[in-house]
Amino acid sequence: MLFHPQTYRIPDRPNVPFIDPLEIEEILCVTRDPSIERVREVVGKSLSRQRLSLAETAVLLNADTPEARNLILESARQLKQAVYGNRIVLFAPLYIGTRCINQCSYCGFRANNRTAVRHTLTHSEIQSETEALEDAGHKRLILVYGEHPRYDARYIAQTVKWVYEVKKGHGEIRRININAAPLDITGFRTVRQSRIGTYQIFQETYHPEAYRKYHPAGPKRDYDYRLTAFDRAMQAGIDDVGLGALLGLYDWRFEVMALVRHVNHLEACFKVGPHTISFPRIKTASQVRLPLEHLVDDEDFIRLVAILRLAVPYTGLILTARERAALRDRLIEYGVSQIDGGTKLEIGGYCSDKPGQNIHKEQFELNDKRPLAEIIETLVSQRRIPSFCTACYRKGRTGEHFMEFSVNGFIKRYCTPNGLLTFSEYLEDYAAPDLRSKGWRLIESELKGLSQTDIPLATELSKRLELIRLGERDLLW
Repeated sequence: MLFHPQTYRIPDRPNVPFIDPLEIEEILCVTRDPSIERVREVVGKSLSRQRLSLAETAVLLNADTPEARNLILESARQLKQAVYGNRIVLFAPLYIGTRCINQCSYCGFRANNRTAVRHTLTHSEIQSETEALEDAGHKRLILVYGEHPRYDARYIAQTVKWVYEVKKGHGEIRRININAAPLDITGFRTVRQSRIGTYQIFQETYHPEAYRKYHPAGPKRDYDYRLTAFDRAMQAGIDDVGLGALLGLYDWRFEVMALVRHVNHLEACFKVGPHTISFPRIKTASQVRLPLEHLVDDEDFIRLVAILRLAVPYTGLILTARERAALRDRLIEYGVSQIDGGTKLEIGGYCSDKPGQNIHKEQFELNDKRPLAEIIETLVSQRRIPSFCTACYRKGRTGEHFMEFSVNGFIKRYCTPNGLLTFSEYLEDYAAPDLRSKGWRLIESELKGLSQTDIPLATELSKRLELIRLGERDLLW
């Protein structure tokens, strides 16, 4: 294990709030204007696949010269390739319900937005939406819920069960992640029993004063309860969690530092870091006036993604369709490992082409509206492997077991074969003929590269790929 616990003014203990804003600001202050030699030293540690300390992360955040910025970007590119190879994981969000009792000032679903249409998908609507997603080729979903008494742990578990039950042709959803309100330990245990993958909760902003400003009413106003949600999840046996901050509510450097501090807290208390980190930028929403003071421009956004990749080499970085296509394509180079494809944010949106389908307003503005097939076509043209892999979760490589592989860089040995196998399934079952031909040529090229370094692996993988051509499916590596 390459991570070593660090000493903070607030000691890390389960269920105890751990963010000290003054400490984070002080670290950012004392690391200002780092020398290029110091920046090289820090990125050198990252390239050896070691986690960065909070102070080392601050050095990169404060490195403002063109030379330092270029070094950070190039180092992040190298690290991304070394750890993740050419693959990019694909998923889709499925909004289950828009009811909410919070008053988040930046969100179109907030309780006092009278223009919002409130709707919760019925069992049959969930089935139809899931079938539409399976018809597109998806195997991984994240179910999204407003914060409302109706969407309690038992309801979440029930809807997960409904989605897993949908099978259409070769279509099936093999991994369901969750984005929902924090639960108590009992609630997390209930959801865990439904076989979820990752439980995702965004702190939105980690700055306590800013948090209170943007959350004036509702249960979400409780900063500490939200901050310690993953402690309760871990205690309930959910060892795959996803952190996130909504960039634009406070200074982005502070938010990056706080995300890394959250990683440190989980590792110190539970010996398990987060499976993913998300960093959506705030976007236009219904009846919302965006705060302008802390908006993050594209260049700083690219830079912060690269810094997160260097700070936490083993953690998946998620970039959503909030961002435009060209920027998403670029950010994959510098650290992003998961993206959504063919996304529809409005309730019922995946079945919108059906006569009489009731479509409801989306939560925020979407900027990449490409269908999944077009995104895959682009990835293939860039010689990237679109992956629908769900093997680690179902083979037990989660939590601390996942860390054993990923921290040491061995996850590529598992992820590349599983990525190729699931991509071949997509090509056989859903791709147009031209894309199928291009995709199989890319797979053959990857196999050729593997055979130069690991002949037994390449040989066995070739056998399984042939089985998929013959009709077998879900061959886990």
